[in-house]
Amino acid sequence: MTPKSVRDKVVAITGGARGIGFATAKALTEHGAKVAIGDIDETTLKESAAVLGLTAYSKLDVTDTASFEAFLNTVEQTLGPIDVLVNNAGIMPVGRLIDEPEHVTRRIIDINTFGVIIGSKLAAQRMVPRGSGHVINVASLAGEIYTPGLASYCASKYAVVGFTDSARVEHRGTGVDFSLMMPSFVNTELTAGTHGIRGIKSAQPEDIAAGIIRLIGKPTARVRVTRLAGALAATQKFIPRGLAEAMTRAFGGESVFLDDVDADKRAAYEQRARHN
Repeated sequence: MTPKSVRDKVVAITGGARGIGFATAKALTEHGAKVAIGDIDETTLKESAAVLGLTAYSKLDVTDTASFEAFLNTVEQTLGPIDVLVNNAGIMPVGRLIDEPEHVTRRIIDINTFGVIIGSKLAAQRMVPRGSGHVINVASLAGEIYTPGLASYCASKYAVVGFTDSARVEHRGTGVDFSLMMPSFVNTELTAGTHGIRGIKSAQPEDIAAGIIRLIGKPTARVRVTRLAGALAATQKFIPRGLAEAMTRAFGGESVFLDDVDADKRAAYEQRARHN
């Protein structure tokens, strides 16, 4: 039933040229949805759109309201009224807080948090008068738990979680749904040069795409992927903090984004995330 529920829906995806965004666009296209992607990387955007056979795509800076408005206009002019906006664009520079330049901190918050707020607001302004629509914000399990080496990233995702839950309740009864997709460690460029959490299988972009399709078919407050990682994250709220942090250390979670990072393998991504 899920593929049928997404067929012919107009879905706009930010950060759609790579990783989770690309995998989601591919899966939705295969299930008959009308998909549009936006991305700051215009070259990769065009390549990805060609691979997927998309007619609706445009360069998108999610931190700029005019750019986001233009993207949504392009989608609606080409495909029709937007049924679903997937706010997926995000960056994840890693390292110690004291070594993080101010411009990097601001980029993390601007893209990961402010971009989600801008997109959600602009989409809701179109959807509420129609009495239908769905905003899916891709947060992270890092929006429920905290991880050394990702202080600013965690802050940005905690904010997305609180924002989306508030917007969901605020729009109850309007016909517009707000949902959270909460990925665990995913094998994309964001995690280049890292090895994941010991003993816990990492997710693939296709796993997150499948979760987003389930959300479109049946809107709920949040979906955690993978189930095991999501269950462990949820459980930490109900056990003593000291025990939870001891468990994190035992699984290698306190070093995975610090001492265990392969800087050479991660260099290309860090350069793009911090400066491009």
